[in-house]
Amino acid sequence: MATTEMDDSGADPFDAIVDAPFDSALSERYLVYALSTITARSLPDLRDGLKPVHRRLLWTMRQLKLDPASGFKKSARVVGEVIGKYHPHGDTAAYDAMVRLAQDFALRYPLVEGQGNFGNIDGDNAAAYRYTEARLTKTAMRLMEGLDAGTVDFIPTYNNEEEEPEIMPGLFPNLLANGASGIAVGMATNIPSHNVAEIVDATLEVIDNPHVEHARLMEIFKGPDFATGGVVPESAEVISHAYETGRGSFRVRGRFHAAEAEKDEDKQAGIERLGGGQWQLVISEIPYQVAKGKLIEQIAQAIADKKLPILEDVRDESDEQIRIVLVPRSRNVDPELLKESIYKLTDMETRFGLNLNVLDHTRTPMVMGLKELLDNWIASQIDILQRRSQHRLDQIARRLELVEGYIIAFLNLDRVIEIIRTEDEPKPVMMQEFKLTDRQAEAILNMRLRSLRKLEEMQLRNEKDELLKEQDELEKLLGSPARQRTRLKRDLNALRKEYSEDTALGARRTTIEEAAPAVEFSMEAMIEKEPVTVILSQKGWVRGAKGHLPLDQEFKYKEGDGPAFVLHAQTTDKLLLIGDDGRVFTLGADKLPGARGFGEPVRNTLDIDGAAQIVSVVVHREGQEVLLAASTGKGFAVTTDQMLAETRKGRQVMNVKDGVKLVVARPIDKAHDHVAVVGENRKLVVFNLEELPRLAKGQGNKLQNYRDGGLSDATTFKMEDGLSWAMGGKGDRTRTETEMWQWKVARGGAGRLPPQGFPRDNKF
Repeated sequence: MATTEMDDSGADPFDAIVDAPFDSALSERYLVYALSTITARSLPDLRDGLKPVHRRLLWTMRQLKLDPASGFKKSARVVGEVIGKYHPHGDTAAYDAMVRLAQDFALRYPLVEGQGNFGNIDGDNAAAYRYTEARLTKTAMRLMEGLDAGTVDFIPTYNNEEEEPEIMPGLFPNLLANGASGIAVGMATNIPSHNVAEIVDATLEVIDNPHVEHARLMEIFKGPDFATGGVVPESAEVISHAYETGRGSFRVRGRFHAAEAEKDEDKQAGIERLGGGQWQLVISEIPYQVAKGKLIEQIAQAIADKKLPILEDVRDESDEQIRIVLVPRSRNVDPELLKESIYKLTDMETRFGLNLNVLDHTRTPMVMGLKELLDNWIASQIDILQRRSQHRLDQIARRLELVEGYIIAFLNLDRVIEIIRTEDEPKPVMMQEFKLTDRQAEAILNMRLRSLRKLEEMQLRNEKDELLKEQDELEKLLGSPARQRTRLKRDLNALRKEYSEDTALGARRTTIEEAAPAVEFSMEAMIEKEPVTVILSQKGWVRGAKGHLPLDQEFKYKEGDGPAFVLHAQTTDKLLLIGDDGRVFTLGADKLPGARGFGEPVRNTLDIDGAAQIVSVVVHREGQEVLLAASTGKGFAVTTDQMLAETRKGRQVMNVKDGVKLVVARPIDKAHDHVAVVGENRKLVVFNLEELPRLAKGQGNKLQNYRDGGLSDATTFKMEDGLSWAMGGKGDRTRTETEMWQWKVARGGAGRLPPQGFPRDNKF
């Protein structure tokens, strides 16, 4: 018979099984996980700007006495202590967090000072924690000031063996100064770093004027100040709106600056003159969180992919300072165009999404605007000030109790000595005779004989006076909100001096200025203009031969293939390939394969339907009109601008039904004033070009009417010059009929037989 195993208490483990619906049990547990991620992992606390892992790292380093004045200790020691006592997670997570706190390109005001390889701006990782050493910075000490002064609550660690501070009480405004980023469950935060002097100025403004307008705050608080510098090329309105709502985004650009240039304007533009009219561009700062190695790789790839044909080369000449040199293809390249193209094609310009999502003093996640954020931070600092003052008052009260006891002892010294010498239990006797408390009597009994000098009595009386004076000041401070605000302002001003604009750490690094209108950036401007002969075969193989070769020249084709279209163009041109299904595809003349072989199938580049045939190849010119006509006799005029397609799938310009094909796609000469249409029934009709409908897309209108058959060909001509057509036989003989007015009718007519000698194939 099967038996159920009992646990040590004798209870059946199956009794602990709860019968509950799976979906509710799952949602309940997921909610617990989500809340834990939000409040205890991913979002920073508004009061100290730290996540739990960072707070625990700093607390551990303080416990290990790793202050800026002491020596470094191995990072492995710190990580081991953190994950063993306070943060029961992986060592990699803890060490990565610590490395970031030490990187001056990741944190605007680093909280850890590292010794050894802590990674670099190229994107290389730090050395393993057994090789590196660390200690706290002055900024970190500032952030932890007051931990021993009763300013914050201490909470038990995960195993209840130790205690850790709930928040860091220091006056350093770490949330805005160093920023934060994190992804929780269903919410995220992304806060840039800012300049401490500006944060303090904005805070002082809010203390002085609690109802200050946001616009006034933004005059003082300029915006982000990234560790890696750079430029924010946005208008004041865009930045202000983002900080008012707590959400928004702005562009961040690297900086072009040439320190070695002779002229100031060249320095600011990042242009170094090399003599002989040659020049090069110098990048001195890159956007925040962009790895330098990745940026250089992107620029090099853009050169290789011919996306940056105006750029010859990129060189990394960086040492401790970033110096990336861009060499233009020729000295005639416009530097502004080159900069604009670098911004567009690489991470030299990125976008920073602002999301001021933080935990308030009740651990509730909330997106706050700048004013609300500062209000909450001021309230937390006032609370810390009150707690510090109350803690000091309690210390003074305890000390005063002892000092008063000592003074009584000095005034009655002989009697005290007599009691101690003669009584078996001197403490109760002293307490009764001199009205002493237990603590006072105990302290007197523990006094050293050396303390019985006359000088000591004077010191005690002075100490009592000083303590009473301090007590009075603290009581006044606690009783007056105005005094508390004044004290906070005094402390903030002292902090501001430490991080003022004229210090190396406090000087603003990021420039905020609205960018001038961008230079019109187009790939056409990037391509060197060269003549090219375009060759498209009957089977759809395309190539481009350098130079304008004779169009009747014999070109080589694959066996069974032959010429379809040969035309002259420039490498800067866009070619429009018009299919008989009414779809138009765009191909850059600079993208054509070389003419050494047979080229490449055009279908490798463009998604042309397998059954479709190319009817015509037209070179795009602004405002150029093209006559499109279908086998049904319907047609219209469309400009090449409206035919351009951005994607390889092309653009449907003429709508054709099943069994109908687009048969004519012919550019219209601006001098022409009439249209000639001929049908398969050999009837010809001529009408005014003005009657031809102008559409961007559609089936078009009836050009010629047929009882049977369809349209064979259509063209445009100038009535004054007459209509010309090629004659059969050898040579390039043409025939011109000047009396074409005889065939002129309104658009849509049936027409009549063409002039004598008109080609038998009914093609113009």
